[in-house]
This record gives sequence, C-alpha cells and structure tokens, in this order.
Amino acid sequence: MSKHIKEILKETKPSFSFEFFPPKTTEASKILFETIQHLVPLNPSYVSVTYGAGGSTRELTHELVVKLQKENNLNLVAHLTCIGSTKDDIFSILKKYEQSGVRNIMVLRGDSPNGETNFNQVKNGFQFASELVAFIKNNFPQIGIGVAGFPEGHPETPNRLKEMDFLKMKVDAGADYICTQLFFDNGEFFDFRERCELAGIKIPIIAGIMPINSKKGMERMAELALGTKYPAKLLRMLSRGETDEAIERISAHWATEQVSDLVDNEVDGIHFYTLNRSKVTLQIFETLNLAMRK
Repeated sequence: MSKHIKEILKETKPSFSFEFFPPKTTEASKILFETIQHLVPLNPSYVSVTYGAGGSTRELTHELVVKLQKENNLNLVAHLTCIGSTKDDIFSILKKYEQSGVRNIMVLRGDSPNGETNFNQVKNGFQFASELVAFIKNNFPQIGIGVAGFPEGHPETPNRLKEMDFLKMKVDAGADYICTQLFFDNGEFFDFRERCELAGIKIPIIAGIMPINSKKGMERMAELALGTKYPAKLLRMLSRGETDEAIERISAHWATEQVSDLVDNEVDGIHFYTLNRSKVTLQIFETLNLAMRK
C-alpha cells in the first residue's frame, strides 16, 4: 500500500518524483517500462500517472497505477479529473483505488477533448477542481490530495488575483500539496511560492520540471502547456542545436541548473515530467548526485 502523501513529504525534503502517462501502443508500453526500470532505482519519493485530455485514458491510467503498485512497490499518485465524469463515476473510481491500496490522488479540472475549447460540466458532475477536492475529502478522508499550481498564470484566468483565490479554494477544500505546471524560469516559481505564502497557503509546493527532448517535443509542449514562458537565453541556446541529441544536451544542462538552484533554495520537492523517457532525468540525477539525497 502506498504511503499517504503528507507522510511522504514530511519524511523527505526535497522530495523527488516522476510522472508517467499510460501507453496506448505496444511500442509505447515497451518504452515506458524500460524507463521505469531505469528510474525506479533512483528511489523516487512517489510517482504519478496522468490522464489523457477529456479523461480519454481513464481505464488505462487505472490499469497502470495498479500494475506499478503491485510490481514495483512504489508510492503512487493517480490523476483524477472533473472532465467527463459524474459524481457516481468518481466515487466508483476512488473505491477501486482504495481497494488497490492507492492512497493519493492528484485532482485536476482536466483538459477538454481535442477540438473543444470550453469546459463542459457533465450532469451531476463537477465544475471546479475545488469541488472534487471537497468531494474526496468528505467521502474518502484517508486519501491524500494534490492540486495544480500555475507559477506563470492559468491560461483561462488572466486575472492573477482571482487565480490565487481559486488556488486557495482548492487548498481550503482539503488539498495536502500543490504541484506546479512546468516552468523554465525559477524566478517565476519563487515569486509564486511567495504569493502563496502571502495568501495564507502553507502546504508543500512541488516544482514541476520538464526537460526538453527534441524541437518537435518543445513545439508540442508549447501547445499543451499554454502560458509557459521560454526565456530568451534558453531559446538562444536551443537555436544552436542542430540535432535532437544536441537539444537534449542543452535541455539537460538547463534543467540541471534549475534543479540545483531549487534545491539550494529549499524547495519542498521537484516533480519531473518525464514524457515516459529516462535519459535526461537520469543525467540530472547523476550530475547532482540526487539519488543519494535520501
């Protein structure tokens, strides 16, 4: 059985965690489990498994979470979204996780399916992540809950004051920690952390880091993580990379500097969005000797 996230984050600071997504093909499955074999020896504090847009990989997410739970003895955090699910659906999913020994959930409102720009609440469903947090806390009080934070602003909330109010609502509803969207400028994270403190948010804040694997990957990342800023210095460095291998080396260097700075500034934890790949994350751990920080 997974440990409760509050216990995990209290035991280890900074925590180091990885995020995976469920594979849809045999080849993708092979890549993922090779990645897991490479990263598990690094003793992650926990690993999380995400959803596809619109909850499209909900069953695959559940299958992967249970498989990792049984075969690798990892602390698991399963993603759960409001999109496309009724309250009865959510209750059933949470019951399955409870029976499987999964004790932690990352709560998200979720992305709409491809082609849809507006969030459509299903009948007898949830409109906001804060509502889902409260539902879990009321019905499954033993489950640990994470919520998302956006250091550079949520793309659908241009009012930055209201944005912090919405985050505080999720925290007040019962969230145990915040994990941020990816960022490339640590200054944005430190400012976000200070704004959280001013808003009375006192739960751990985990920094989300996503190393770039290729130019194509960066372009896709820019589409998915709307609002993420790409510092001119990073873009200048990447413009010199003529191959994916060169881009990977540059990204590894940039992310290593980010992680080192975050650790030096007493970050609560660092969450690596691995894209189901291990190479760059392994390089960061080896360079900074992070596997020994237990």
